[in-house]
Amino acid sequence: MTRQHLHIHNARLIDPGQGLDACLDLFLADGQVAAIGQPPAGFSAERRIDATGLIVCPGLVDLSARLGGIEPELRAAVAGGVTSLACPPDTKPPLDEPGLVERLVRRSETLGLARVYPIGALTQELAGQKLAEMNTLSRAGCIAFSQAKHPIVNTQLLLRAMQYAATFDYAVRLRPQDDFLAGDGVAHDGEVASRLGLTGIPVSAETVAIATALQLACEAGVRLHLSRLSSGAGVALIRAARRGGMQVTCDIAIHHLHLSEMDIGYFDSYARFDPPLRSTSDRDALRAAAREGLAAVCSDHTPVDADGKQLPFAEALPGASALELLLPLTLRWAAEEELPLAVALARITSDPAAILGIEAGSLSVGSPADVCVFDPGERWRITPEALRSQGKNSPFLDHEVSGRVRMTLVGGRIVFEA
Repeated sequence: MTRQHLHIHNARLIDPGQGLDACLDLFLADGQVAAIGQPPAGFSAERRIDATGLIVCPGLVDLSARLGGIEPELRAAVAGGVTSLACPPDTKPPLDEPGLVERLVRRSETLGLARVYPIGALTQELAGQKLAEMNTLSRAGCIAFSQAKHPIVNTQLLLRAMQYAATFDYAVRLRPQDDFLAGDGVAHDGEVASRLGLTGIPVSAETVAIATALQLACEAGVRLHLSRLSSGAGVALIRAARRGGMQVTCDIAIHHLHLSEMDIGYFDSYARFDPPLRSTSDRDALRAAAREGLAAVCSDHTPVDADGKQLPFAEALPGASALELLLPLTLRWAAEEELPLAVALARITSDPAAILGIEAGSLSVGSPADVCVFDPGERWRITPEALRSQGKNSPFLDHEVSGRVRMTLVGGRIVFEA
């Protein structure tokens, strides 16, 4: 676990941020990238790592991962090549007090696994009534502010929150859903929900919330990020805003790039998500948004215990464990879309790092030595036993995927080695 002078050789080095995809050696020293290609003067490797047939890329950066039990989830993260992750504020208790944020940061630093970047609560107790102390939360370590799944119904309060955040250049992250339109829905308002008798959530629940957030953010001048888009209509609104010059960013959960309402099957609670899986045309629009770089990709890791899933669909808890699946499912998407690996890896490395505003997602000289080494061709079957997360729930259980992490380094320390 100590920092070493490392020489990774015979690898295919992919760094999307530098536009780099070549067979080059990588040299790490003192927790940083020391050189690429040729060793720096006086460099002496304490360990040489033969990466023949493997890909070396920046450590993955995950825009949304709920931790629950922090140690097993961070072990799952590094086993999946994730070296930096943003933690939403809907922890128990929520991240609305500096002491809670500081404890989370200290605990993650003590474990020495993936880097954790807390997202602070936008309002006290996420209740949508009074603004949280964003300034003190920022000093405690929060890098942005969000309501997670909890709405701010009062749009005047939301505008005030954005204006306050803009004053200090804090980013605001919102999950775009109008809870009045969503109601008690549990699935996409479409043919599958109708056939199964499930209460639907219309696409308008997302688009109305996006339109409101865009309008208020434009007035406030705040940096806005919209989390986990689920619809083609939502994508169109973001695209139009970007073309109009607005600097809004967004992300898509990895499962929404692969699944649709059809995957609910016969009340499969493992396919219960928030936002819900939508139509195949929505899924295709989401894939196009990720392909063109309009959206980054996140795991939306939400571990749920067996009791939370072994319930009727409408009562089951939404979410899936995905930290260890972010890389192979991104590789599957890239293969299906015939995308260059560098383009696909950008969506889970340099793009989310830029959105978070953190020093990550790059292998440029002098950057932190956060590195993922993986075998793109190794096939493995997703089983509960193969997942290190406390949550073993995933709609991809029993699927065979390609892409296995062999080694993960954080700050030049080997934190996972298969």
